[in-house]
Parts: sequence; structure tokens; C-alpha cells
Amino acid sequence: MAIDLDALTREMTAWRRDLHAHPEFGFEEKRTGAFVAAKLREFGLDDVAEGVGGTGVVGTLKRGGGNRVIALRADMDALRITEQGTQDYRSQNSGTMHACGHDGHTAMLLGAAKLLAEEGGFDGTVRFVFQPAEEWGRGALAMLADGLMERFPFEEIYGLHNMPGLPVAHFQTRVGPIMSAEDNFEIVLKGVGGHAARPHCGNEVLVAACATVMNLQTVASRRLSPTDIGVLSVTELITDGTRNALPGLARILGDARSFRSEISAEIEKQLRIIAEGTALAYNVAAEVTYTREFVPLLNNAALVDEALAAAGTVFEPEHVSIGLEPMTGSEDFARFLEHVPGCFVLVGNGKNSPPLHNPAYDFNDDGLPYGARFHAAIIRQRLPST
Repeated sequence: MAIDLDALTREMTAWRRDLHAHPEFGFEEKRTGAFVAAKLREFGLDDVAEGVGGTGVVGTLKRGGGNRVIALRADMDALRITEQGTQDYRSQNSGTMHACGHDGHTAMLLGAAKLLAEEGGFDGTVRFVFQPAEEWGRGALAMLADGLMERFPFEEIYGLHNMPGLPVAHFQTRVGPIMSAEDNFEIVLKGVGGHAARPHCGNEVLVAACATVMNLQTVASRRLSPTDIGVLSVTELITDGTRNALPGLARILGDARSFRSEISAEIEKQLRIIAEGTALAYNVAAEVTYTREFVPLLNNAALVDEALAAAGTVFEPEHVSIGLEPMTGSEDFARFLEHVPGCFVLVGNGKNSPPLHNPAYDFNDDGLPYGARFHAAIIRQRLPST
């Protein structure tokens, strides 16, 4: 029986706004996970597993006798940001908000689950993967460590993200690298603090820290090939000084983005050279910690073609494109692609949407039916009913 898409859109909007009002940080998505699980059971899925990877949920829906299995994934976590919105469904959890649209992603995948459960139209098995803790790159790894592939095996996987600046009802993807790796670093400078009036009596670190920050700007501009994509950003500078006391310890934190492991290795190498060399020049000590948090997200070429074909049944053909440039944001959907092929796509959140991770951001509910219908379309295309 064909579902009423207008009624489904109204339901998804209500779900999305409920989730928006009750945001939860990574691995704290207990209410969100319970909400998702309750809806999946209400839709009549064959199996609903909670607590996968801590707070993740996996729903399974089977139709026909086909033995192929396809996964669809949505992220559920929010950010530690204080919302500036005034809408009646604004965050009720102080200091936490859905500033990246994961509430919308969850609502769209729930909508697809209801649509496929009621209408069918496919032959095989669908896994609906609702993932925790995407924002700090730990949720996919946690689900995989909890036996996701062994307990709920699948052969390929699809995911999506909303994109501010891209009009609603528009769709984009690309072959190969679409989102970058993310490395995190911390440089700790240690010296001898003292009175602000007597800098010569100590060995303060703030000037050394400032020099280090400036010198790090040469990594991407002067130490990598212009043909390679690499970004290094210092995001925090913290000292133990105060108004009239020079610091004896400074912490410099930031991240680096790249698409190839050799570029990541070169960034780390040059960062260490600069940190240690600058520290030596200022007669302070330097300790460097460098970690790799996200891997590059690489779309499978054949499945990009499948995604484009499915999108063509949902979006106007002129609104489906493959020409976007690789983005230096990161997405831990990439961890699933280390196990199976897949494709990640972007759907428009509106030309005038505030950017992601902005306190004024809000997911555009007009995009909900497009995401839900794309999810359903790719399943019906990849698991055709006989």
C-alpha cells in the first residue's frame, strides 16, 4: 500500500523537532536511541537491537527471499554548543544543540524505515544503522568493535549529510575522496614563569608559543606541494599565566586535514620539526602529541553511479550533480568503508542556511522527504523486487 508522503513528512517534522529539543552528546544518546528503537518497533521491523557500540541502534527489515543485505546509516549525536535559536523546539539541554543536522538525518532514516516497511518494493534485507558519537570520530569504531559486521552483516552502505548553501531539493556526490582525514595535535611548551615586570628572571613560554603558532602556518603554504590538499589549523592556545604573571606552561592545540596518508605523515613530521626547533630557539622544552582521529572518506565509483541513478528518481535531473570538490571536513562514516564499499552523499539545507556547527544553525525540514525518499530509492534499486 502506497504511503501518504505528505503525512509522512509531517511525522518526520514532528520527530525531528522533538529530537532537536532534546539533543544529546556522543555516547549519551540514551533518550535518542530509545526514541529511534520505539519508532522502528512501531513500524514493524523484524529486529531492533539497542546499545550497539554503547548507544547505537540497528534495525533490520526483510522482504522477499533475497539474500543480499544493504545498510543505511544516520548519525544521532549533538554538539557542545549553546543554541541561539528562538524557535519553540529549541534545545532544552543547556550547552548542547543539534548544530550539524543529525536530528534531521535521524528523522529522514526513520522516515525511510517507515516507508519501506509499509510499501516494501524490494527483495532482500535492509539494516538501518543509527550511529552515536560521530562528531568526535568514535561512534562508528565503537559499533564495529561491538561486532556490527558480525552481528548485523551487510554488503554495502549508504549515508547522507545536509549541506548549507546547497538549495533544498538538490543532491551532490563524487567518486573517490569526498571528505578528509582529521589528525589532532597538542604541543606543550615548558619553561619558567615569573613576574610580568621581570621577564629576564625566568624563561616564559608565551612568546615562544606565539612564534610556534605563526611558524606552523608555513606547513601547508611552504612545506607541502601546492598540488596536495592539506590544512593545519591551531584552534586553542592555553597558558598558566595571569595578568601580572608570565606563564611557565603553554598548550597549543589544533587539527590537520588531508586525503592521503603520506600527506598526514608529512604534516606530522613538519609540525614536530617546527615545534621542537622553535622551542629550542626560545630555550624552552616542547612535547608533541599527534593522533589520527578520522580517515578519509572514499566513495566507491560503481556505487556513486547507483546513488546518482537513485537520486534521479527523487530529485529533478538538473538538481543532481557530481562536480563538487573534495571537502576538508571529516566524517566517521569512512570507518564503515574500510569494511564494505559504500557511497556518501549531500542533500541541500538551503542557500541561506547558517553554516554547520554554528549556534544559529537549524535543519531545514523541507529537506526531510528528499532524504527519506533517496534512502528508499537506493534500497529498491540495489535490492530489486521480483
